Amino acid sequence: MDTRKKEDPRPQSGAPASSRDDAIDEAIAESFPASDPPANTVETAVRLGPEALVAEVVDNTALHRFELSIGAGAATLIYKREPGALRLVHTEVPAEVRGQHLGEALVLAAVGVARREQREVVAICPFARAYLEKHPEVLGR
Repeated sequence: MDTRKKEDPRPQSGAPASSRDDAIDEAIAESFPASDPPANTVETAVRLGPEALVAEVVDNTALHRFELSIGAGAATLIYKREPGALRLVHTEVPAEVRGQHLGEALVLAAVGVARREQREVVAICPFARAYLEKHPEVLGR
């Protein structure tokens, strides 16, 4: 048994930031692995974003829409293919699955198709337009 006296890892008030960081690192090291599930996992119900979706976005060309089947329903992004352009007209996400980045996944799929087909993306849909304005890197801007 170790009889050496342990130092209190908590920084005293007024301690420099590096000392506080060292104390936090030490406390983390002492408490890991914890019995709680790690953050950003299914166990903690934290969404990882559209890349974590199990369902696949489908381009339903007959109905002119991208679809993402979720449970009994589907999230959709209606579009119009025009010479040199893909117009994103309307995004619809069922109320019971909103907030799970489904609209984002649909917009990203549409941008990917437009890029492969060498079409310009024209966002008429308010959601798609707002998303692309907030994330200009998606269009390479």
